[in-house]
Amino acid sequence: MELERIAQRYARRAARGEGDRYSLLRPEVWQMWQERQRALLRLLSTRAGQPADWRAAEVGCGAGGNLLDLLRLGLMPAHLTGIELLPDRLAAARAALPEAVRLLAGDASTADVAPASQDLVLQSTVFSSILDDGLQQRVAESMWRWLKPGGAVVWYDFTVNNPRNPDVRGVPLARVRALFPQGDFTARRVTLAPPLARALPAAYGLFNLVPWLRTHRLVLIEKPQDPVIPENPAR
Repeated sequence: MELERIAQRYARRAARGEGDRYSLLRPEVWQMWQERQRALLRLLSTRAGQPADWRAAEVGCGAGGNLLDLLRLGLMPAHLTGIELLPDRLAAARAALPEAVRLLAGDASTADVAPASQDLVLQSTVFSSILDDGLQQRVAESMWRWLKPGGAVVWYDFTVNNPRNPDVRGVPLARVRALFPQGDFTARRVTLAPPLARALPAAYGLFNLVPWLRTHRLVLIEKPQDPVIPENPAR
């Protein structure tokens, strides 16, 4: 089963000590994070309404870092939902987040999130860890179903394969479009190739000026508003 294989792949990463690679104390990591945050805030600044009124859910919320960022943006704890497959990460999120944040365990494709209830649905490097096309499709369909008309998926993932890591695969923009065929897309290339960023963190800004060295895409996928059907004129 793909969900079990995902858990096994994450366990292998943990055994290799890869968690330290993502510490915000590392210079390449905070530069990646700051770049992505700036791009995301630009995209979200075009959204209607006030953040305090938005409702958001995250697929693969991990230890809760992205949900904490949404709280800093002004979203209310009771308006946030995190979904996480791995129990240790879910426990870390529960310890870090306000009690009012709703956290759900298990398969995101069957998560208890009401249809048309969310203004934003986020995923960050989750789909690149799902190697089964069918599960990718089911999770994407659930994410789309949860969105209100006019809501948006916030997508962040890498686009190219890593030949040294068979546990992940890149998700090109064409695949993202196939997963959300009804969406209106705004895409940005971000994030300097991590091996290069780790090797030369002091030169992150310089190398990141070259678009083809950026390996990830940040995408806002907007769900069209329901069409307004005019009332029949009185006869």
